[in-house]
Amino acid sequence: MFKLYRFAIILCVLGAIVSWSQVARAQGTVIRQILVEGAQRIEPETVQSYLLIQPGDSYDPSRVNRSLKSLFSTGLFADVSIRMQGPDLVVSVSENPVINRIAFEGNQKIENEALSSEVTLRPRVIYTRSKVQDDVQRILTLYRRSGRFAATVEPKVIRLEQNRVDLVFEINEGPLTEIASIRFIGNKEFSDGKLKDVIQTKESRWYRVFSSDDSYDPDRLAFDRELLRRYYLREGYADFNVVSSVAELQPNKEAFFVTFVIEEGPRYEFGTVDLIAGLRNLKKEEVADIVEIETGDWYDNQVVDKTVEDLSAAVSELGHTFVDVRPRINRDRENRKIDVAFDISEGPRIFVERIDIKGNARTEDEVIRREFKLVEGDGFSTAKLRRSRQRIEGLQYFSKVSVEQIPGSAPDKTVISVEVEEKSTGSVSIGAGYSTTLGPLADFGIQESNLLGRGQRLGLNARIAGDQSQLDLKFTEPYFLDRELAAGFDLFHKTQDLGDTSSYESEETGGGLRMSYPITEKLRQAWGYKLTFTDITNVDSGASSFIKSQEGSQTLSVVSHSLIYDNRDSTIGSTKEGYVVGLTNELAGLGGTHSFIRDELTASYYYPVLDEVIFKLSGGVGHITGLGKDVAINQRFFLGGDNLRGFQTSGVGPRASDSDDALGGEFRYLGTAEVRFPLGFPDELKVTGKLFADMGSLMTIHPQDSTVQDTGSLRASVGTGINWESPFGPIGVDFGFPVVKESFDKTETIRVNFGTRF
Repeated sequence: MFKLYRFAIILCVLGAIVSWSQVARAQGTVIRQILVEGAQRIEPETVQSYLLIQPGDSYDPSRVNRSLKSLFSTGLFADVSIRMQGPDLVVSVSENPVINRIAFEGNQKIENEALSSEVTLRPRVIYTRSKVQDDVQRILTLYRRSGRFAATVEPKVIRLEQNRVDLVFEINEGPLTEIASIRFIGNKEFSDGKLKDVIQTKESRWYRVFSSDDSYDPDRLAFDRELLRRYYLREGYADFNVVSSVAELQPNKEAFFVTFVIEEGPRYEFGTVDLIAGLRNLKKEEVADIVEIETGDWYDNQVVDKTVEDLSAAVSELGHTFVDVRPRINRDRENRKIDVAFDISEGPRIFVERIDIKGNARTEDEVIRREFKLVEGDGFSTAKLRRSRQRIEGLQYFSKVSVEQIPGSAPDKTVISVEVEEKSTGSVSIGAGYSTTLGPLADFGIQESNLLGRGQRLGLNARIAGDQSQLDLKFTEPYFLDRELAAGFDLFHKTQDLGDTSSYESEETGGGLRMSYPITEKLRQAWGYKLTFTDITNVDSGASSFIKSQEGSQTLSVVSHSLIYDNRDSTIGSTKEGYVVGLTNELAGLGGTHSFIRDELTASYYYPVLDEVIFKLSGGVGHITGLGKDVAINQRFFLGGDNLRGFQTSGVGPRASDSDDALGGEFRYLGTAEVRFPLGFPDELKVTGKLFADMGSLMTIHPQDSTVQDTGSLRASVGTGINWESPFGPIGVDFGFPVVKESFDKTETIRVNFGTRF
């Protein structure tokens, strides 16, 4: 054994000596020519161009070594060797194949087009193992972004003639990597359940089948940290900190355990609140009412930010273009108080140089520009820029809106950069459902809110129901004549079967013109004209004499006017705070067969009692007066059903004693107090409960005859209900119980509204 070992050592030494001697002999050799072996597609001259040694040079091992590295770095060759053959330098290459075709197999959740756009290799490109491995990682990253961390990708190479290959990525997508649990460490003031409601990431549950929030997304986890920070700052925890957020993947790669480690810190109150008016000709008293923060209130950074915004807007309206409002915060950790002083000073004199808009492939620039409260040449205002962004978001044309201020061509100039991400603004809906008022129903609708990218709105809706069918066509130009004037027209056809309530059927066909414009940011005025042709038919033989007198054709010509003041926190989605007041006036008689004046006043007020518990108080009063003749049955007010729960549709008010027909009224008032609250279901299910109390009355100013039952007395009801914004449409069930009623009123306990769109 020892002899064999000694013999191997001797062979190695002899080999090294021979190799060294060959190199030593070659090192002094002048290269006569360079011979390239194995090249098929690549010209020998191309191979030679990558070498760092040329004919006529002396053989140099270091230069040969660098030449090898140079050839390998091109990615053209799978193998390269260089040797001396007498005075000639021989370069042997093995070319990498060319990709003929790239295919994906096993992918169902991600389309081929998305995968193709992610990989860097393409047909007719040189195949290299390193590039294939890079593309494998790109595909895996794409699947991980979609929540599939168990996905695997196996590249397969199918060799073809002429040194070509087909590259196939065999994909096993695996299941969605779900969130098994979310834990919080360090929270004392708020439970895990409450904090889970704050963040967007959710634990996997069966009812989240329509949501992706229960799949792991590192970007969403980073956003959750910000959501937690915002929540604690709103609650007064100014020292709050997210120490870490860790997602641990199970060994089987099917689920994550997410853990947030937080430091809540103490809760702070507002200390002294001051206002410093540092602008010339600005008195502190002029804007003091804007600051509604009081000493002793829990600290809330959102209130501070809103006060800064309101002060900036108010000072700008007073004629001060360049305004800088900064809250000066002084934190007293010992007494757990935060003093705030709002310093109003003159901001830098900066003017808007230009407004750049990006990302709007379909929407015209002008549609976005006209929402700006700033134009080129204006003095820059942060408040106006913020309001402009809100107006652009309010268009509902974009899934993402980014507005930034960047330096201009001079120190006193700025450029406003707007980047948007467009979303689909058209929709086709088919629906079916049931309503206590209308019975079984089906509807069809086509909507486009950004027609041809010009911001115009067009809608066609058709509804067929047991007791009512309607067809509507609506068009609106939001900036008529290049002014902030919304103008449009309506065409409609409507049939109603009122046999159960008033013993007749009606058919209406007509159209109208309308326009509206803002008077202030929150006050809007509208004008309109409508022409309607009505046929009242199939009057029951036992109907009241008043309804029998209405049978036949009518023509109605109406001019309308309305004012709406909207101070709600949101006009899109759920309103939580604020109020809206509306006044409507109508005059009929400029042509047509009927003349009357109708006036209505409505109001709604929203107030957050607790988190997610909203109190709503609403009401209205309406009056209609006939000019020279009685008001027609189809123009009168009716009460009951959706506007007075606990009573049937048209179940309250004047009623014919001989036929029991609802005759409607000329004066109506109603009011509702309602509290909406969560029922403990997960937020994704969007199930809320409510308690309500309705009241109102309906009367005729001039009764038709003594057979009309019309007391004009107050009616009231109380009840409860459930609303579910289901994935298939809204479902609502109300249980109403009359507490004040008349003997001739029609009541109902359960009211159901169900609709679905697909």
